[in-house]
Amino acid sequence: MTGTTGEGLEAGSGSLQDFIDSQPDLARYFYSCEGAPHASRRPGASPVPAEFSNWFEEQQAWRQSAVLFDQSHHMPELFLKGPDALRLLDHIGVNDLAHFAPGRAKQFVGCTRQGLMIGDCILHHHGDAGFELISGMPLLNWVHYHAETGGYDVEVRRDHDTPTNPAGRRTNFRFGMDGPRAGAIFGEAVDGSAPSIKFFNTARVRIAGRDVLALRHGMAGHQGVELSGAYEDGPAVRAALMEAGARHGLKQGGTRAYFSSVVESGWIAYPLPAIYTAPDLADYRRWLPANGWEARMQLAGSFFSPDLEAYYTNPFEMGYARIVSFDHDFVGRTALEEMARRPQRQKVTLAWNSEDVSAIFGSLFADELPYKTFELPTANYGFPHMDQVLDRGGRRVGIGRGASYSANERAMLSLAIVDPGVAEPGTELTLLWGEPDGGSAKPSVARHRQFPVRVTVGPAPYARAARAMKRAGI
Repeated sequence: MTGTTGEGLEAGSGSLQDFIDSQPDLARYFYSCEGAPHASRRPGASPVPAEFSNWFEEQQAWRQSAVLFDQSHHMPELFLKGPDALRLLDHIGVNDLAHFAPGRAKQFVGCTRQGLMIGDCILHHHGDAGFELISGMPLLNWVHYHAETGGYDVEVRRDHDTPTNPAGRRTNFRFGMDGPRAGAIFGEAVDGSAPSIKFFNTARVRIAGRDVLALRHGMAGHQGVELSGAYEDGPAVRAALMEAGARHGLKQGGTRAYFSSVVESGWIAYPLPAIYTAPDLADYRRWLPANGWEARMQLAGSFFSPDLEAYYTNPFEMGYARIVSFDHDFVGRTALEEMARRPQRQKVTLAWNSEDVSAIFGSLFADELPYKTFELPTANYGFPHMDQVLDRGGRRVGIGRGASYSANERAMLSLAIVDPGVAEPGTELTLLWGEPDGGSAKPSVARHRQFPVRVTVGPAPYARAARAMKRAGI
């Protein structure tokens, strides 16, 4: 490794392994942990308002007109540059990078030698300028570790999220714009004529006289774009987008709407990284700091196991089967080849029964202990949040991953990983809502009763437009 520039990992006393060794029951510690590392679970961690207008209409905007999200603050980044950068990424990623060229992006996935998920992120190829990995802190740490210890000739630079950034500001602004009018707004905001960009490809444009990188992306299945550039240019670019979007109904979206969007797009965010138990990862755990992200996980929900391996998952269960490529050697390949020969759990959406949702809120007005209540639109209260999914006989057949209300579907939705025998759309199951024994030790969790919510299996992504977009991109 040629060197590390900028700030690397958070400084701390000791290593993650030291922290693990100090905990007699790590799973119970995480289940009682109050402080999660991600901005979605830390009120006030982002300077972006919770709402610009109201979350209900901000949600509707990505289906009816267009919404603009400011993603500049909550996603960490890692920059790689050097002769061995692509070789490093090829060694780590399950993806096929043989034809990965400048101007393209990928959903990049990394696993342990056992084929279990470390995490995922967005990977940009910037040509001679190197590579940019966006979001997915556990995976960024995994890449950084291999860069330092694997004998690669690469330079690593880190840019932390705003609350923990020692520079006090980010390298780049980042805006996400989506909805049926997003393409038209982008075309009007660009200086000159807007280029035609294929899905998950990028183009350099100018907006308000500033250089901007446009990624053809979208959570809602429309002509969405993710726009980034020098951080100081963000206000001018945002003003130009809002001006162009005024007659198209463009709304700015706050964090409440933003963090609820995954239930429609079908992305399961931040699985518990499978790093805590494998003996071959002891050196990695000694490399990670004792106060980093991996030491601040916040398990929650009706599913609890003293065995952290029960929380691990693999790329097939997360919906990444189509990007796992066995045409190169990568960490976890042998294990994933074996997994691919067996039926795997499947990612689905669970639509909650509206009468049961009403009963949960109605319990607030009864004399007995209420069911586990939640703020709208997002009901998950952990990082990760995991609920038991049961069949009619009460047998656990899957795990739900939090829930959010969708103003577009007029439904409470959960993403879930379920056994293949119950993954058919229309299958009726039960999601056990609320924690056992009145709730965990987290101070933010009020005493409550559990409630068996009737749910119906649907596809993931749930929105038809998003499903069509992802099929076209693949």
